[in-house]
Amino acid sequence: MTSSPRNPIVLIPARLASVRLPDKPLADIHGVPMIVHVWRRAAAADLGPVVVAAAEQAIVDAVEAAGGRAVLTDPSHPSGSDRIHEALGRIDPGRRHDAVVNVQGDLPTIAPDTIRAALPPLDDAAVDISTLAAEIVRAEERTNPNVVKAVLSMRDPQRRIGRALYFTRATAPTGPGPLYHHIGLYAYRRAALERFVTLPPAPLERRERLEQLRALEADMRIDAAVVDAVPLGVDTPADLDRARQLLPA
Repeated sequence: MTSSPRNPIVLIPARLASVRLPDKPLADIHGVPMIVHVWRRAAAADLGPVVVAAAEQAIVDAVEAAGGRAVLTDPSHPSGSDRIHEALGRIDPGRRHDAVVNVQGDLPTIAPDTIRAALPPLDDAAVDISTLAAEIVRAEERTNPNVVKAVLSMRDPQRRIGRALYFTRATAPTGPGPLYHHIGLYAYRRAALERFVTLPPAPLERRERLEQLRALEADMRIDAAVVDAVPLGVDTPADLDRARQLLPA
């Protein structure tokens, strides 16, 4: 049975508070704020309207100056999921949009095709949330706790979509076979997002420090599309320098 979203929207949560890279969304990359690069790439994915869910007015101003759309949200939200939920209610009180693609605001080099890959898992009506993963190819990442692994049941390898059984910072699963690097980009059915933000933090979520485990512990189904590469996430000044090298001037 299929139940493909008919009218998705792309929301990009962004806030200035960042310990390792202050004012990160406004970081300059070839004269353009990083959040604008992300907005442009999300727009190029051509999935639907793209709106930045901003915690501060300065982010709204930067996006609007570039011709984009942004909405101001409560700066005290504990997570990006809570932020996009508020933004969705402000933007679409009539509930026209049936799915939400959540693109992180620190992925200035992400390919539009990678963003598009988040929607096909929702073709299955049993799937509540979809996400992305990439096969780990660097040996050191297999044991690095900063690399979150998605434990996937790949029942249909040709489609490159697997059911997420668990997410962990440990090396899992054991035995021969690929390991998958989880990419924190999500697509939610609207009802799934609305349910998720009402759930309290779960024990395994606290233990692993991985918010997506809250959904799995609540018996929500997450499927992951396997893509070819992990997009560069900008968290440090060194990451920002790398993004400047990768993006054309």
